[in-house]
Amino acid sequence: MSSSLPNVSRRRFIKSMAALGAVVAAPAAIPAKALGLDGQVAPSERINLGTVGVHSRGWVDLGIFLERKDIQYVANCDIRKDQRERNQNLARQMYGDIKFPVYNDMNDLFLRDDVDAVLIATGDRWHTLASITASRYGKDVYCEKPLSLTIAESIALAVAVERSGIVYQAGTQRRNIGNFQLAAELVRKGKLGKLLEVHANTLWPATNHNWLPAQPLPAPSEIDWDKWLGPCPWRPYNFQYVDGNWRNFYDFHGGGILEWGSHTVDLCQWAAQKDDTAPVKYEPQFLPDGSKGGEVYAWYADGVKLVMRSTGWHGMGSCSSQYVGEEGWVETGDSGRMAVSSDALRKELKYFPSSGANWSPKNHIDEFCECVKSRRTPSANAKVAAQSHIVCHCAYIAWQLGRTLNYDPVKNEFINDEEANRMRSRAMREGYTL
Repeated sequence: MSSSLPNVSRRRFIKSMAALGAVVAAPAAIPAKALGLDGQVAPSERINLGTVGVHSRGWVDLGIFLERKDIQYVANCDIRKDQRERNQNLARQMYGDIKFPVYNDMNDLFLRDDVDAVLIATGDRWHTLASITASRYGKDVYCEKPLSLTIAESIALAVAVERSGIVYQAGTQRRNIGNFQLAAELVRKGKLGKLLEVHANTLWPATNHNWLPAQPLPAPSEIDWDKWLGPCPWRPYNFQYVDGNWRNFYDFHGGGILEWGSHTVDLCQWAAQKDDTAPVKYEPQFLPDGSKGGEVYAWYADGVKLVMRSTGWHGMGSCSSQYVGEEGWVETGDSGRMAVSSDALRKELKYFPSSGANWSPKNHIDEFCECVKSRRTPSANAKVAAQSHIVCHCAYIAWQLGRTLNYDPVKNEFINDEEANRMRSRAMREGYTL
């Protein structure tokens, strides 16, 4: 957020001056809310929030942002008129703001000086481009996952965030949820012995290349189809895409490994202390009849094995992860429950409520907001999130090609495989390139 005092908040500065008896220019009586007294948040301590593409999941995020007293919702961008109007109505209910600005072009929102941070909750195809564009305008970013559709997008995002110096948080909120934190802590403290394997709960990898039937194109003022497509190849309009049914279409989606792996592979990277690297070998698994299964195995340079699979879990809930060491294993998921291999490990466990708190992004959003103020680096920053996404992309490429691939995580390229290397990026439409 804007401040001429990057290391000392203006609220604390004003309070200190008042305590020293400093003379403040008129008006002589400063309202309590301007000083942050009586439970109010001073304007200088507020984070002015803009939103881009807020729909189903985005409404969950926005609701949590707006629960905070230090958040002021100031502008919205959406390609759908009905969603722009919905955001205007929300702002009017909250603030009585009949002039709440809405846009169908994110650049117009990013140009606003009064926007400190943005919530990006578009479909996956827009996450990288919108985040990089926001970074060029100096806006801090909370972006829903997956943050990218390709290896090239992952790298470009990490570079852009580092160059701009913005605060970036990927919406991989399980890094800030207690049971997942405890499971990773057991690994890092050596409670499992030497780490041998990490297992990530993923979905069936495939996407399809079909098109939905063409429907009459609405006016751009109602739904801007060109902007909805953004960097993706052109195809005929169908409202089902716009209404959230774009998943599992290749042009818009990175497949089932990325869909959940952006959470669970990320957890495995974190627990194994591999946030700065990726496996060097990826091996898709096959069924007894020779057809492709849904699993991909990978190995890090030190021999630790990463298993990406959808079956064989212990019922701990969605987005499960399991860590296996020489002396035991631990598994947890969105239920909040934890399964372990021994009574000795069971003594290390704590109780976590079986509720929405076990998938809620509240703690994650709170961390982002505090980092916006302090300029600290969040736990799901662009570097670590991009690295775990690269792992998912590598695994999906190996699965699509149906063969083992070797990867150089320093050069970010496959070794001696031209076809796989071409799949590290996708063509982007003119006017919507990085």
